[in-house]
Amino acid sequence: MRPLAIIGPTGTGKSQLALDVAERVERLGVRAEIVNADAMQLYRGMDIGTAKLPVEARRGIPHHQLDVLEVTETATVARYQGAAAADVEAIAARGALPIIVGGSMLYIQSLLDDWSFPATDPAVRARWERRLAEIGVGELHAELARRDPAAAASILPTDARRTVRALEVVELTGQPFAASAPQIGAPRWDTAIVGLDCDTTILDERLARRTDAMFEQGLVGEVIALLDKGLRDGVTASRALGYAQVLAALDAGGPAGPSAEQLRDAHEQTFFGTRRYVRRQRSWFRRDHRVQWLDVGAATPAEGADVVDAAVRAWRHVS
Repeated sequence: MRPLAIIGPTGTGKSQLALDVAERVERLGVRAEIVNADAMQLYRGMDIGTAKLPVEARRGIPHHQLDVLEVTETATVARYQGAAAADVEAIAARGALPIIVGGSMLYIQSLLDDWSFPATDPAVRARWERRLAEIGVGELHAELARRDPAAAASILPTDARRTVRALEVVELTGQPFAASAPQIGAPRWDTAIVGLDCDTTILDERLARRTDAMFEQGLVGEVIALLDKGLRDGVTASRALGYAQVLAALDAGGPAGPSAEQLRDAHEQTFFGTRRYVRRQRSWFRRDHRVQWLDVGAATPAEGADVVDAAVRAWRHVS
């Protein structure tokens, strides 16, 4: 059965639409299962800051690729691609509709299209991650600049994850990082791709409310709890939006804990960082001409139902 992908910027309601579509197609006699494509929702315990749907809110619909990593593990596109593709194939083999949902750009494209990735070696990566912990991202980036100046020029000096990956690939292949870029093949399936977006002003207001809700619901407490599970050691998890900002506030506060001003700054920086990320998501997704875009700026139930109808029609090839 052909998959349906629901993609788009953060805050556009992808998770809720996926649930609504799953219930709608069930009334048509088709079961549906959902495959997560949000990199940070892969992590156990990272719930509030990723807006992960709690089990009781999933309406009994099976979800895959949620809570599959510890915060100390590094999320990689290659690992996700293999695991998520297997999920999609298994769902389709059961005669159900696979609904792929998320906004992590590389994760989605690597799943929908047949990407091949350069080699990876956990031991080599772990060695570079230990080196990162010893000398910090600035010095590690300088090491990359000595080994592969072009790669260093294309990676921000603060981007620890990509710096580690570049050093790993250079060591394994003996080639510049750019020479080992993923090779993009043909589409993996005949996927119907629906994109959600809305007016920037409306979305910014939603992002502000979303950020408020994260802090009100206990993001700071969630981060503190994850520290006991090794959050600081997680190269990917510790740099997630919201989590990185709260960690910075906790560090600034010291033993006495963060001040109200430091927490306000974490709140503000989380909002600004999310807004910047949304701009990047839009730029990336708009390049894919397969996407059928739906405006989700409406507020009425009837208009929301229209979006569900449009998504189902896209999947059924109905114009």
